[in-house]
Amino acid sequence: MLDGPRIPPAGGKPARRLVVLLHGYGADGNDLIDIGRFWAPQMPETAFVAPNAPEPCPDNPMGRQWFPLTVIDLQLIDQGVQQAAPMLDAYLDAELAGHGLAGADLALVGFSQGTMMALEVGLRRPVPPAGIIGYSGLLAGPERLDKASSGKPPILLIHGEADPLVPVMALHAAVPVLGAAGLPVEWHVSPGLEHGIDARGLESGADFLRRVLG
Repeated sequence: MLDGPRIPPAGGKPARRLVVLLHGYGADGNDLIDIGRFWAPQMPETAFVAPNAPEPCPDNPMGRQWFPLTVIDLQLIDQGVQQAAPMLDAYLDAELAGHGLAGADLALVGFSQGTMMALEVGLRRPVPPAGIIGYSGLLAGPERLDKASSGKPPILLIHGEADPLVPVMALHAAVPVLGAAGLPVEWHVSPGLEHGIDARGLESGADFLRRVLG
């Protein structure tokens, strides 16, 4: 079973919402949990958790991977997200049950490979999450979207204009596909930003989560 660093609700009471942060290739939950620390005071009834991906990363002995990813090969990415999805899906069910929360009390936040997982799993859960944020990632298997989506959660995609690892074209390719599937999608491109998250991206993410989680 997946596990990783956690932050309890800043208000000191039981969680009424859950945000799950999904890290990128070669990192681990510690890479994203600081985002939860930044957001927590603004969402005092929300718990944050950043699970470590299930596999060790061959390119970084200290890091993890959701699936093998050495190059941006769309076919291999599509296979990878589908293979990794059941474990993440089960983890989300267990986390929600542990907090006594419903599926709609969940928001997913991904970075890079974590964005690929957030979109794959979040758009196919029986009860859609309250929202999905994807930083610097891409939509795997866009041709499967109209057949597999079970709900219409709002989505926020944020990408660096100068990203050399996952080019910003990935965002521009995903937005019309998501929109055509009836999904409410917002997006932002950060000028000059490479493969990362800047202050504007963090602020936009917090605004989005406060809105969708209520």
